Amino acid sequence: MYDVPLTYVEGFRRAGSEDSKTETPAFLDAAEFAKARLGFDADEPQREMLRSKTRRGILNCTRQWGKSTVAAAKAVHRAYTVAKCTVIVASPGDRQSGEWMRKAEGMLECLDIRARGDGYNKLSLLLPNGSRIVGLPASEPKVRGFSALSMLVIDEAARVEDELYRALRPMLAVGDGDLWLMSTPCGKRGFFYETWEHAGPEWLRVKVPATECPRISREFLEEQRSVMGLESFGQEHMCEFTGSGMGVFDRDLVEAALDESLSELVV
Repeated sequence: MYDVPLTYVEGFRRAGSEDSKTETPAFLDAAEFAKARLGFDADEPQREMLRSKTRRGILNCTRQWGKSTVAAAKAVHRAYTVAKCTVIVASPGDRQSGEWMRKAEGMLECLDIRARGDGYNKLSLLLPNGSRIVGLPASEPKVRGFSALSMLVIDEAARVEDELYRALRPMLAVGDGDLWLMSTPCGKRGFFYETWEHAGPEWLRVKVPATECPRISREFLEEQRSVMGLESFGQEHMCEFTGSGMGVFDRDLVEAALDESLSELVV
């Protein structure tokens, strides 16, 4: 049996009433909800992400900025305020999905909701309003079967294979769900890089290098720079796409060597 807070029940009563268009729940603002109910006081870029109504968003942020935490807060807010919805998180491995789900579980505890699986998926959380948050394995054949998603979150997206991404995206079709990609860069390759560089204006892009994160000290960054070298430091902490991440030749060198005039000769 769940111990459901009164504000939770009243919020759904108002949201489902005839005058719901004018009378909305007090916790509609996801940033305020995260601060007041989840104990997560987001910084300005995190608040931008939480409050965004965009259906497509991509976060290119330094390590330890809090990508997983802010995404979990947004997912919990969605599941808590929208009845019978499904939120999916995918990542490069089961461990990453498990850690992300632990964050979401801790946030539900802040709402006095005890953790409970959905009875079908190993990594899952079922809310009293019928909504689910599900963590998927990093296996293309095993992620199929979900549909009408309200939100799809891909954590460490730069390290997720394109094949898995292609298997996940059709799940958004029927429910017209939101898609959020988040990662530090991993070379100039894959759907994360292509989305960041070439996707259209419908995508909200949030970039936060370590120098703009108030929780990371200058002293630590200087140490990291000396230990990691400029290229790795630029990628892990400065949100820079360096190298191709695969092969022998850097993508920039290959593209610079191409002569666009040759395309005129192709029939």
